[in-house]
Amino acid sequence: MKKTWWKEAVVYQIYPRSFMDGNGDGIGDLPGITDRLDYLKYLGIDVIWLSPVYKSPNDDNGYDISDYQAIMDEFGTMEDFDALLNAAHERGIKIVMDLVVNHTSDEHKWFVESRKSTDNPYRDYYIWREGKGGGLPPNNWGSSFGGSAWEYDEETSMYYLHLFSRKQPDLNWDNPAVRDAVFAMMTWWCEKGIDGFRMDVISMISKTKEMPDGALNGLYGNGDPYCVNGPHIHDYLREMNEKVLSRYDIMTVGETPCVTPELAKQYAGEDTHELNMVFQFELVDAGGKYGKWTDEKIPLTLLKKILSRWQTELYGKAWNSLFWDNHDQPRAVSRFGDDRPAYRDVSAKMLATCLHMLQGTPYIYQGEELGMTNYPFKSPEDFRDIESVNAYKEWCTDGRLSHEQFWPCIIAKSRDNARTPMQWEDAPHAGFTTGDPWIAVNPNYKEINAKAETADETSVFHYYKKLIQLRKKYPVVVYGTYQLLLEDSEELYVYTRTLDQEELLVVCSFTDQETEVTIPAVFAGASCLIANRENTYDQETMRLQPYEAFVLYRKTEE
Repeated sequence: MKKTWWKEAVVYQIYPRSFMDGNGDGIGDLPGITDRLDYLKYLGIDVIWLSPVYKSPNDDNGYDISDYQAIMDEFGTMEDFDALLNAAHERGIKIVMDLVVNHTSDEHKWFVESRKSTDNPYRDYYIWREGKGGGLPPNNWGSSFGGSAWEYDEETSMYYLHLFSRKQPDLNWDNPAVRDAVFAMMTWWCEKGIDGFRMDVISMISKTKEMPDGALNGLYGNGDPYCVNGPHIHDYLREMNEKVLSRYDIMTVGETPCVTPELAKQYAGEDTHELNMVFQFELVDAGGKYGKWTDEKIPLTLLKKILSRWQTELYGKAWNSLFWDNHDQPRAVSRFGDDRPAYRDVSAKMLATCLHMLQGTPYIYQGEELGMTNYPFKSPEDFRDIESVNAYKEWCTDGRLSHEQFWPCIIAKSRDNARTPMQWEDAPHAGFTTGDPWIAVNPNYKEINAKAETADETSVFHYYKKLIQLRKKYPVVVYGTYQLLLEDSEELYVYTRTLDQEELLVVCSFTDQETEVTIPAVFAGASCLIANRENTYDQETMRLQPYEAFVLYRKTEE
């Protein structure tokens, strides 16, 4: 297996709007991030993944880009970005940019031109179609944000495709001019000195020429078979690699909805010359009463089955990315752990142990290292996220569900759970801003905040810090093979990692009840590298407390 810096790195995702406000306007910005780099250096991370900071009208919080080579006014200036990049590099921290090239904003100059006339030079930069007649769009596809995936444009009496917001028209990657323009923009950022790209919904850039109706999924048809993992996706990524990525020592990770382990080997195989790794969503998309919306916990046996398949099937062939949450997912401890006060701290540490001992590159979402929790939403007016606002309207206001039926599901899964401000200290607005924050601060910031946790050696923060140190000290954490034990247990996730003479035993309890585990005989006398509770590890049968986790280490003689 090839050894590379990005396999050994730990990535920290920053959602700039909610990380740190440097000028008191209630919105996080680039100077705010720069001011907090020493905090991240102390944590020990290697890479920052920066969610979009480009110029944007913010219909989808920066994922609708109007200028790829300018900075959003609310976030600062290009000089502020250069200062952040230089300050990060001075601390040995790399910066990975969010690349959003499946779509642009409808305010991007390309689309402004494209909609003017059918013979405009930019017309073919986007996907335009005639309607079916009778006021019907070209097909029945639904947008990921609700409603139709087609928007009628009166200027030329045609429809354009938008798989997300109507203000996010999809680019036509079949047009070589589009690809050349995107590659030139990527090269510009690489020459500036950035260290890689996280590629937003990159598996959706190739669509089929034929765009038939999809199978009905609620009010609209499912266009995924024609829009995801399309016919030319690997051609376009290999071209991207040849013309841009291979020319720089950078890290690339593709957000790839609907990916399987087999497809991941094509996107991110050791020798496929496309991407370094992909984000797969099999785990976080599991379940769902109403589309993605559910308040049910995933069974542990299913969680283990999914993670284990990716661990074993990609080993030596492609590289895993590891994450519990991100800006599009609810808080990890609320979803996979237990955010009740008695268990939040210990279950957050358990989840960290489970994930960071797996094979792959781990991603920490801002505040995860503090054990930040979901927000206690009280009403639909609390939401700022376009997806949540549209979903409540579609399922409740205009739909078939009552508020009582849908509310538990939307508050459990809303993306706004991840977007409440970073909790820095027990001060007004959690120290995030001196102004009025753009979205409410979680009221538990008085108990959960960075100032308190960095001062407490027993905190979730220091537990993450130790996990990162272990990853750098023991190659088995990065490169070892994986084997699942106790496959049928609904309480315990137990696995081993092995590399040459090194072996780890990872034990994680996912229950609020006491349990027992039998330690394999070969681990008799093994040392404990990390644990979230006090216990003794020299016994064959161990009694575990709720959400207990530990890692045992042994080294055999050659």
